[in-house]
Amino acid sequence: MNAMPRYAIYFVPAAESSLYRFGAAVLGYDAYSGEPRHIEGASDDWNDITQGPGVYGFHATLKPPFVLADGYDEASLAAAVGGFAAGHGTVTIGEMRVSELGSFVALVPQSAQPGLHVLAEACLRDFDRFRAPMSEQERQRRLTPGLSDRQIFNLARWGYPFVCEDFRFHMTLTGALPLPKRSRALRFLCEKYEQVLDVASVKLDQLVLVRQAETATPFRVIAVAPLGRSPYRPFAASC
Repeated sequence: MNAMPRYAIYFVPAAESSLYRFGAAVLGYDAYSGEPRHIEGASDDWNDITQGPGVYGFHATLKPPFVLADGYDEASLAAAVGGFAAGHGTVTIGEMRVSELGSFVALVPQSAQPGLHVLAEACLRDFDRFRAPMSEQERQRRLTPGLSDRQIFNLARWGYPFVCEDFRFHMTLTGALPLPKRSRALRFLCEKYEQVLDVASVKLDQLVLVRQAETATPFRVIAVAPLGRSPYRPFAASC
């Protein structure tokens, strides 16, 4: 078992928000408290359906999971996340919908929001100095069939294939599912999401630092950094 913790920078809604309560219940896990959660009316195999994404908790990835590079520690990373967040304003996501995304089901924005891509790329670049080189085992795990040449380049450069032009903001609700099971999960989750209050205009208003203590253990929230109030200035750089 890997003794090196992994860290990631996510958007996670506030623990008390109706959106977060929905997502944590769907995935059966609260990354703030570390406690199990339950969603009413789910099928008997729901734990299997959400087992994979449940390890990560309800979130949208901004800086994918990484092991700390030599010379950095958790305190320095947390301080950097706080400083970064203070200098960046809230990004409006707007309405979201439950949708199929490849072979899994996720919450995605109803319409494109360029600010999400800008913020994600800024996180990707700014925090890359904290990332240790990817192990060969990790590279092989992420080098899945069907990746494009650009995604393979992203994997080598950034440690994750779906960044920069291939980034898509989403909040995962199930693992990969065959079509019949995915269709049933989609219907169930659409019905449940329609009952969630106060999600007409979702805002990305905080960054969350999470830690996975060791392989296969769930990620836990260890720091929350509210985004600052100053106008956001998009970065000019691109991948």
